[in-house]
Amino acid sequence: MNPINVAKFGGTSVANFEAMTKSASVIEQNPNTHLVVISACSGVTNLLVELANGVQDNHRKKAILEELKTIHFSVLDQLADPLIPEQAILDILDDIEKTAETAASQSNDKLTDHLVSCGELMSTHLFTQLLIERGNPAVRFDIRTVLRTDSRFGKGEPQLNDISRLAQEKLTPLCQQQIVVTQGFIGSDSEGNTTTLGRGGSDYSAALIAESVDACGLEIWTDVPGIYTTDPRIAPKASPIPEISFSEASEMANYGAKILHPSTLLPALRHQIPVFVGSSKEPEKGGTWIKEKVDSTPLFRALTLRCNQTMVTLHSPSMFHAYGFLAEVFKILAKYQISVDLITTSEVSVALTLDQTNTNGKAPELPLEAQKELEELCTVEVEHNLCLIALIGNKMSHSKGSAKQVFGTLEEFNLRMICYGASQHNLCFLLHESESKQAVKILHKELFEQ
Repeated sequence: MNPINVAKFGGTSVANFEAMTKSASVIEQNPNTHLVVISACSGVTNLLVELANGVQDNHRKKAILEELKTIHFSVLDQLADPLIPEQAILDILDDIEKTAETAASQSNDKLTDHLVSCGELMSTHLFTQLLIERGNPAVRFDIRTVLRTDSRFGKGEPQLNDISRLAQEKLTPLCQQQIVVTQGFIGSDSEGNTTTLGRGGSDYSAALIAESVDACGLEIWTDVPGIYTTDPRIAPKASPIPEISFSEASEMANYGAKILHPSTLLPALRHQIPVFVGSSKEPEKGGTWIKEKVDSTPLFRALTLRCNQTMVTLHSPSMFHAYGFLAEVFKILAKYQISVDLITTSEVSVALTLDQTNTNGKAPELPLEAQKELEELCTVEVEHNLCLIALIGNKMSHSKGSAKQVFGTLEEFNLRMICYGASQHNLCFLLHESESKQAVKILHKELFEQ
């Protein structure tokens, strides 16, 4: 069988006809690229999420629907033969309008997944036709027939055995003869309901698909030439990283680097699939290779920022020298399927952050029922409007003076919930969102621009 390279293109890489054309050129440069995973056109998912959250104002609803039509018809109008995908686009837009009416009166996660999936369903119709018109043997494939998840709408959990079996049966044979264009971000449960993998899940689904077809490589094409030492929009002197280890990249993704979904690298790591991150707009600038082993392992590699954080502080004098308190806390959290991200403790209190947002993009919430049960054990304080800053590197807790350099630089900031030492690859802390970007800027200048 021929080796299969998987190329994933983000929303900005398929934002319009010009962007799609550049992405098509990238595909044509690699003869092994037989599987293409794409996101919705830029901005579309946000519009669909707004509809899914329930728009009561009919004028706003009409404006959103018109904007969705304009985005996709601007591409259709530049195709040589637009009639082939046009009817499919119109049918999906009609479905969006009907579902938005339902969402206005009764929104839920299942309905949200159905609505937001429409972005990828439309973009793949357009991109497949563009590839065909450029002389490529392309075919559109509905990934929902392969990417099986559980029924946790908004953040579906992939069913790996099912995905592997279905991919070998339905997807791999197609890739031997054609360029298969399919959707990122979406899947389906065992009953055929559409699910999503959470915001940013296109990268993750691309990695799962690459794993399932035994791909020789995975390319993530976005609007920046690789992974940077931090977000260049915050620190203009941020520099690209030529290569980075799976461990470092996983930490970066988990702690807020928007260029990768937190779970993206797990499938690639399981099957040792090298991952490349580059810009579809400027492929000639190269990018970042993510590998198991790299030549350079600096003390400080990068800075990440993740906002929209929720911190829960539990306080009880009965914690002092007591057994079983934390066990009871996590028993309650597990009961309500609440995933904890960071945690710190003292003799009489424990602070923790709730895990990432789901498809609706809102901050994680502590369910009222869970809070009531926790309040039977202790006092509960919930805080929002926080951001997490993570410093990513290597053997950080073994390096004398590194903590002093970091905290000395940030002495004017009110740092919260410092986590250091549990991992050799990160040091992280919370602070209020109003001062988070300034903290990143100052810390990057001290550690990376000297």
